[in-house]
Amino acid sequence: MVKKGFSMFVLILCAGLMLSGCPKKTVLKEQPSAKTAQELTAEKEKAERAEAERIAKERAEKEAREARERELARIKEEEAKQSLAQKQKEFEKTLVPKKQPGIEGEILESKLLKDIYFDLDRYDIHPKEAEILKENAAILQRLPNAKIQIEGHCDERGTNEYNLALGQRRANSTKNYLISLGIAASRISTISYGEERPLDPGHNEEAFAKNRRAHTIILIK
Repeated sequence: MVKKGFSMFVLILCAGLMLSGCPKKTVLKEQPSAKTAQELTAEKEKAERAEAERIAKERAEKEAREARERELARIKEEEAKQSLAQKQKEFEKTLVPKKQPGIEGEILESKLLKDIYFDLDRYDIHPKEAEILKENAAILQRLPNAKIQIEGHCDERGTNEYNLALGQRRANSTKNYLISLGIAASRISTISYGEERPLDPGHNEEAFAKNRRAHTIILIK
């Protein structure tokens, strides 16, 4: 029994020695060094300088871009003016002075101002003729001070009274379409000649088709 107790004592003693001989390792963590107020101020000033430089760069780029856009717009406007002036000169070369009964002074005609044509007994404008009126309107825009007169014409079929009324409707229809394209109403007058002034004196369908028309003349250059 004594021997058994002695053995237990030895075991306990050994265990104690083992535990006392293996102390826990202590891990030391590096503590970050505190920044000084001077370092913090320097970093803040650096960040502020970088932001100011970024804003200044963006502003300079924007101003340069806007300057380029203004210059391109100026060049484009100048080119448009020169092109318009050139087109106006070219158009004026096509103007032919002409005397016309019932109109005081000279009138001007141009081959560039094209006639439009109508179906029998009709005064509505076909899509094909509308394209011609768009071309005429573009030309008239080059002469902003010019006043024009639109003549309505008919073929010889029908009474004089009917054809005068139909010619007036054709002239008015043409005028209204030009107004819709931006030509001022104050620049446009209308007149109907009915069947009195045929373009083609023939008495067949081909001649009749040519005579159902609206013709534009320039009253003031």
